[in-house]
Amino acid sequence: MAEQDVPGAGERVLLAGLGNPGPGYAANRHNAGFLVADELAARIGGKFKAKAGADAVEGTLAGARVVLVKPRSYMNLSGGPVAGVARFFKIPLGGIVVIHDELDLDYGVVRLKLGGGDNGHNGLRSITKSMGGKDYYRVRFGIGRPPGRMNPADYVLKDFSATERRELAFNVGHCADAVEELLESGLATAQNVFH
Repeated sequence: MAEQDVPGAGERVLLAGLGNPGPGYAANRHNAGFLVADELAARIGGKFKAKAGADAVEGTLAGARVVLVKPRSYMNLSGGPVAGVARFFKIPLGGIVVIHDELDLDYGVVRLKLGGGDNGHNGLRSITKSMGGKDYYRVRFGIGRPPGRMNPADYVLKDFSATERRELAFNVGHCADAVEELLESGLATAQNVFH
């Protein structure tokens, strides 16, 4: 396994779940990253505390030392808090894993990659700008395309449907499993398992 295939390559890893703060957004599709971050925090056995503009918890996950964060800013300003925590812990771009919702994947589908564009995702755009590069890992949680002519910006800010909610806990757990596989086995292996 190539060292660059594993986030952080033995150093501390920053796991950033993306979403919007506050109870009004909690069940939105755009908050899939926060839901996965909450699941990972439960697996670590830690509680989130405020640090550098984010809620953060430190611990060990899949044998890796991690800092798990949920930015306290709105989605389109995620980069500031992520960069702030990365600077605080001296974590380079290759040690960052961003967990986010993805319109271009069917609901519940999980995909992993390193680098790439932002595909219109404002949270990724903000992180790329604040970090000065796009070569960080992404774990993408599929939310599907909006029905009919619904504006994607409206769709992502709607709650998961009743049908989606029936499988939500399973899908969040599946995505959290993918994050653990990435940390433990590296990108290529995780892609083989989850793609």
